[in-house]
Amino acid sequence: MSRQTNSFYNKFSLLYPLADIFLQSHKRVLFREVNNQPCGELLEIGVGNGKHLPMYRTHKITGIDTSSSMLAKARHHKTGGIELLQMDGESLLFSDQTFDYVVLCHVIAVVGDPEALLEEAYRVLKPNGKMFVLNHFTPNTWLKYFDYSFKVVSRLLHFRSVFFINRLEKIKKFNLLKEISFGPHAYFKLLIYSRA
Repeated sequence: MSRQTNSFYNKFSLLYPLADIFLQSHKRVLFREVNNQPCGELLEIGVGNGKHLPMYRTHKITGIDTSSSMLAKARHHKTGGIELLQMDGESLLFSDQTFDYVVLCHVIAVVGDPEALLEEAYRVLKPNGKMFVLNHFTPNTWLKYFDYSFKVVSRLLHFRSVFFINRLEKIKKFNLLKEISFGPHAYFKLLIYSRA
């Protein structure tokens, strides 16, 4: 992630609780799915302010973020077995096949290089490990025009308003296990993949 983007998210950490309110119902579904999995080592890339950390129930959690301000806030919400580290998801410092699960919660459309992020997620996942991707995805409905019209503004806010995950080459290394849509137009989705 670029220094400019990191600086933006350090500042954005003050407004992040507003985004949290909007995304709370999506995160409840994410954590229900994550907590239903057998106990294992879990990596969350882009842990943000960490307000959701107490929602993890069954796993040993490692959370990373590039923003020092976000991590400072996240430390207020961490419980016993959770480890928080400042690290770039596009260049992870973990060994191959370290984790049973990887969580990407509203992060894949904000990183500088989503392909590198997916490659790293694949590398650190154990065979048959699972990746949970919660994000907005540009739909093939009239909503796609809203995404395209917002493209210039979204660059200033350091995210991609137009985002098609199936256009990413590295996603083909994973098998899609489950898709959960939120709302009638399926603008937000939770996608659960396994490492092939």
